[in-house]
Amino acid sequence: MGTYELSKEELRKVQLIQLELLQEVDRICTKCGIHYNIIAGTLLGAVRHQGYIPWDDDADVAFLRPEYEKFRKACRTELDRERFYFQDHRATKGYRWGYGKLRRKHTVFLRENQEHMPYEQGVFIDIFPLDGVPDNYLLRSIHNFECFCLRKILWARVGKVADRSFFLRAWYKLLDRIPEQKVFGYYRKLIRRSNHIGGRMVRILMFPTPNSEYGYYRCWYENSAPIGFEGVLFQGIRDYDSYLSFKFGNYMELPPESQRKVHPVSQLRIDIE
Repeated sequence: MGTYELSKEELRKVQLIQLELLQEVDRICTKCGIHYNIIAGTLLGAVRHQGYIPWDDDADVAFLRPEYEKFRKACRTELDRERFYFQDHRATKGYRWGYGKLRRKHTVFLRENQEHMPYEQGVFIDIFPLDGVPDNYLLRSIHNFECFCLRKILWARVGKVADRSFFLRAWYKLLDRIPEQKVFGYYRKLIRRSNHIGGRMVRILMFPTPNSEYGYYRCWYENSAPIGFEGVLFQGIRDYDSYLSFKFGNYMELPPESQRKVHPVSQLRIDIE
């Protein structure tokens, strides 16, 4: 399959489906007393555009680890299963990512080079757990390297077909032979160790941190306030200026068109009956 180029109209339909997913997260969390935040580009969009960044095709929600576990549990009984389904490596066979996704039923958003992955791929939003990192910078750097290695092993199932380098594809093929139960067993131990730390910073363990600190301040995620996004109120980081400046620099300045990235997809179906 080749890359499917979304039209502006299709991109907007994807965004509106994701808005449904965000509202479902908010509904469950409000009902069950679960603390969450919209983060990253979603929070940036709320601040800079009062909604989606015009070219953005995803949405991000984050929970500190105890709240993430509450949300996972709540999805078993509270999720509207007529419209949505939740995935993570404990809920979905063959799922390789160390965080969750909430997806819309009766849609297809098939990521390029992931067509062979053995699970359903509908339009989604990312559901991120946040775990502790060491306060000491050297220990945090070692912790980051550990996260990097584990993430690459999990990515190997895709990397062995997606990477442009013959040698890296071969390397990913070797990494993909590591038994999945051992990989996730190690990941569970890493989660326990990371949350035993209880430091002033947190991160998504299985997602790169695009800063030299290898973490974000825990207090940002602990202190939330309602913020408007596409005309709907969601919970977002109260001190969004510090967070967005830390993550993006001069966040109110639009990036050049060459840096306005979207997820490459090979198949799309968004006409919901």
